[in-house]
Amino acid sequence: MLNKTAALRVCLLLLILLIPLAVRAGVYEWVDGQGRRHYSDRKQADGRILTVVPQAVYYRVEKVYDGDTILLSDGRKVRLLGVNTPEVAGRNKNAEPGGEQARAWLRQRIEHKRVRLEGDVEKQDKYQRGLAYVFTEDKRHINLELVSLGLAAVNIYPPNLKYARALLDAQRAAETAGLGIWALPAYAPQPFQVLNEENYRGWKRISGRVGALKQTAKYSYLQFSDKVSVRIENKNLNLFPAPRTYVGALLEVRGWVAKNKDRFAVQVRHPGEIKVLKN
Repeated sequence: MLNKTAALRVCLLLLILLIPLAVRAGVYEWVDGQGRRHYSDRKQADGRILTVVPQAVYYRVEKVYDGDTILLSDGRKVRLLGVNTPEVAGRNKNAEPGGEQARAWLRQRIEHKRVRLEGDVEKQDKYQRGLAYVFTEDKRHINLELVSLGLAAVNIYPPNLKYARALLDAQRAAETAGLGIWALPAYAPQPFQVLNEENYRGWKRISGRVGALKQTAKYSYLQFSDKVSVRIENKNLNLFPAPRTYVGALLEVRGWVAKNKDRFAVQVRHPGEIKVLKN
């Protein structure tokens, strides 16, 4: 027969186990008129809340596709948030410098091992892949390590901003140290005049002086020329300085280039993708 103290502990343990692990929950404790201690997940007038922090849930990584996409053992494909690694060779895509190095590192680090996933505002991308920051059992932040080692560039899609500052700080340090992709000629900044039909595809670093600002209902364009511009979605303008402050400034911008007829636009979603250079 359990004594009263042991019985109360068992009741509390059972109550905790019944609370969904994915949710931070509260358990209320109170003492009745006879001095007996009680527990409930419902608020009590004279109860005090005991905070219950759920255990972390870990998933096994079945496969690493490339430096920023993995497959879990439950069949879910997950895209790492906030980072972009160079492409590896595949169907309809060519290998990019640094892609194999990023994949090899990620395989060694997490393939066939357990990881914890931490989400942000958006849970899936347009390809129905889960979006997550990935942590190992020894609490290493994989997204951040990829950037710190120069294996990935920061790639922020608002409203997913949870680790934006930490990722940008890590990128700045890796770039200053010339680590990984930041030492490769393929990722050196290029003047906007080099963009043409043959070389605009892929992630780019483009530099130029902003000559004018053009705004439409959906976009703001920082124009290097009448053929090349930086494109910011107006819905993200609250993250940026006033667009007019860029006019006249010498910039380096990072991102993918969109082509429309004979015009090119570097797509920028976060101010961390714009660097104001010294005149």
